Amino acid sequence: MSQTATKTDGTRSNARKKKGNVFHQRLGSLTYSQACQLLGDEGATLIRQGAQFLDLNHDDVFLGGDLFRVRFQDPEEDNGLAIATITLESGRRRQLLSNCDSCEGPCIHLGAALDHLLQSKSDLGLAQPPDESVPLEHLTPDELNQRAIADRIQRAEEERMKVRSTNTSKPWTDYLVTSERSGRTYRVALRGFHPGMTYCTCPDFRTNKLQTCKHILHVQTKVRKRFSAAKINSPYRRKKLSLGLCYGQQRGLLFHLPYKTDAKLEEIVGDANSIPITDASEAMTRIEALENSGIDVTIYPDAEAYIQRQLTQQRVRAACDEIRKDPENHPLRTELLDATLLPYQLDGIAFAAGAGRAILADDMGLGKTIQGIGVAELLSQLADIRRVLIVSPASLKSQWRNEIRRFSDRSTQIVLGTGAERCEQYRSDTFFTICNYEQVLRDLTAIEEVPWDLIILDEGQRIKNWESKTSNVIRQLESPFRLVLSGTPLENRLGDLFTVTRFVDEDRLGPAYEFFHKHHVVDERGKTLGYHRLDQLRDSLRPILLRRTRSEVAKQLPERIDEVIRIEPTAEQKEINDSHLAIVAQIVNKKFMTEMDVLRMQKSLLMARMACDSTYLIDQEEAEYSSKLERLTELLEGLIEDPTRKIVLFSEWRRMLDRIERRMDAMDCEYVRLDGQVAQKKRGELVSRFQNDPECRVICMTNAGSTGLNLQAANTVINVDLPWNPAVLEQRIARAYRMGQKNPVHIYKLVTVGDTIEERLLETLASKQELADASIDLDSDVTKVEMVSGMEDLRRRLEVILDPLPAAPVDESQQRRVEAEAQVLQARREKVAAATSGLISAALSLAGELIPSADNKVPDEQTVAALTERLSQSIDKDEQGRPQLTITLPDTEALRGLATTLAKLLDA
Repeated sequence: MSQTATKTDGTRSNARKKKGNVFHQRLGSLTYSQACQLLGDEGATLIRQGAQFLDLNHDDVFLGGDLFRVRFQDPEEDNGLAIATITLESGRRRQLLSNCDSCEGPCIHLGAALDHLLQSKSDLGLAQPPDESVPLEHLTPDELNQRAIADRIQRAEEERMKVRSTNTSKPWTDYLVTSERSGRTYRVALRGFHPGMTYCTCPDFRTNKLQTCKHILHVQTKVRKRFSAAKINSPYRRKKLSLGLCYGQQRGLLFHLPYKTDAKLEEIVGDANSIPITDASEAMTRIEALENSGIDVTIYPDAEAYIQRQLTQQRVRAACDEIRKDPENHPLRTELLDATLLPYQLDGIAFAAGAGRAILADDMGLGKTIQGIGVAELLSQLADIRRVLIVSPASLKSQWRNEIRRFSDRSTQIVLGTGAERCEQYRSDTFFTICNYEQVLRDLTAIEEVPWDLIILDEGQRIKNWESKTSNVIRQLESPFRLVLSGTPLENRLGDLFTVTRFVDEDRLGPAYEFFHKHHVVDERGKTLGYHRLDQLRDSLRPILLRRTRSEVAKQLPERIDEVIRIEPTAEQKEINDSHLAIVAQIVNKKFMTEMDVLRMQKSLLMARMACDSTYLIDQEEAEYSSKLERLTELLEGLIEDPTRKIVLFSEWRRMLDRIERRMDAMDCEYVRLDGQVAQKKRGELVSRFQNDPECRVICMTNAGSTGLNLQAANTVINVDLPWNPAVLEQRIARAYRMGQKNPVHIYKLVTVGDTIEERLLETLASKQELADASIDLDSDVTKVEMVSGMEDLRRRLEVILDPLPAAPVDESQQRRVEAEAQVLQARREKVAAATSGLISAALSLAGELIPSADNKVPDEQTVAALTERLSQSIDKDEQGRPQLTITLPDTEALRGLATTLAKLLDA
């Protein structure tokens, strides 16, 4: 005789608590996995064998207050009888205890008893939702379905909703249901209480395959209370033939027959009133046959959209399949955009357009942006799309606008301004509308009102968190065509990929509970141990997901790929940049520049450039403002995901490298650093590690640390900021892009835009302006000034960068203060000059009296007149016409000597 106890405790569940027999509730919530645990390691085998080899009569089953007993006729036993019992252990834990009077330990009798219990809960009056403490991955398909429905029943009971009927006199009508939690309103079409007789416009109904949802269940509960049994028992009678979309296990089109039909109608519809039609062409054939027979068909909006999308997609796919047969030689490589597309890029465009809704998951640097623009352009030619919404991180909006202008002549706009202004922008006829994820949260209502043809999500992994508000809102957006661009659609968990896929095709991977049940492997507590059936997952995703790695398309890549990443500055960065460029502009516009002016200008240019990187470089305050650091972090995260990437990262400033290294530490990215302060004897070891250690992914450098290095192991160069001299930029790139490099080299230039010094510097570099001979060394310390060429040459070179800079607004109060100070200073100088003039005149007169002359002779008039004439040639006149004699002394000591002499003369 044996007894075993399950460790699964139903009392831990947070499910609804109802009064009743605790033992019966526990049996009712028992799951298959718990039953297996009750019998130990061989539980699944014993249950299967018991069901296969042992028969039982219902008369042999007893369920009492605290006992479940099954009697088996078993000729293998001595007395031909075996009795299996299940009871509830007393005490706090209330575990189930199993026992067989004929066997030692778990046996097939207990297996058969548990199988009967699991299969006959309804007959035994035990039917309850499965125990919620059991991970859904351990449930059977039937248990999984029961739990999903139970979860929605619970939410229907607990959540507050407002229900309005469109016809209060009858139960079978349409209802408007507003959720107080979300504030959103949905339409519930209630035609009965059985699955397939109701419809709701909410996303959950469309995707859960249960043919019900919390809104339907909530309405059904209220209808049962509001209407009499007679009205409820009176079935809904459909008067017209209609076509709708079936949201059950098989998505497709279903005809809903009127309660009065004829043989012709039934012949044409056939079994399409019970088996969904998945081919839109077949549905159209039946619709045409019905209309030709004079039978009117009401086509519901969801069915119409399904047919329209499928028929359009069939035509588009046929054209795209032709392109994919030979993308290398297809004329669209040069004709689709204002660029020559690489073969794999045209193939990616044709794949995404042909799929209609797709995920493009190419490695970073393979041109997902240009492919996104190409998809929109191709769909405009094949499907006449006219409105494209691009949702991207805020830091990439300018990048998208610039790339569209570069490769296409389509109209484009970045959504900006007040709420009213943004609404107008969404409603405009602009082909490309660019907004960021945060704006979608604020502007959802305005965005939903626009009939978008194509929605593109850039960095689509932003919606990976299923429960996040951003993810929920983005998944509500509607459009016939959709494209997700993401180099990392699966970052940490399989659920990331599920969520991204749900936006593209909500039906492909099924409801969440089925997906996780199918692919997750978890322990008894629900902790993920691994994933399985991934081959099936790949097969499911193959029609909508395309991923190419750099190694796969290496032969198609050019030797060098240059990409400018434009970044909008924060308000704090922009303020610093503008204030210092205003100072530079004022100095450049002076007629004459002193060396002090040059020093001030050099410092202001340096501050403006550093502000483009981070405010921390200027004030060393931890309240750091740097959109460039945020964008660089995103870039590095994507690059480091690719194990083949070796990255050389340059910045002008060691302090900026410090900030970047903090970000890489948070990523657990291994790196080395070379700058001017690294001893020469240590450099070889650091370079060797970067070249040979696959775990060392990044080498951080300043210009001073890079001279003469050969880094052929690198295939990526990131210029965090632009050097003043274009020759220095090419020297940086030459660390990786040089003889001996076997792989294409991707070069990134991060530029803070928005009328900044960096943006203007980029324009100068791009137009090959030679700034290497600038007359000041802007890369040196601010205390050093090197004058190489004339002031006019310096002014000309700076004007290339500064023009056209707007004049800074005049601070009138500060101007009045400075003018008053200047007037006081000038008055003081005039007083000193007058006093000094009188003092010198008196001193010289006194000297004339004191210095003896021979025989006290009076000086010759002619001689005095001649000296006066000569002196008059060396003087100027002031505004009153008074003579001014300017005396230049060699130094301040000479001035003091003059003062001492005068003092002695005056004292004599």
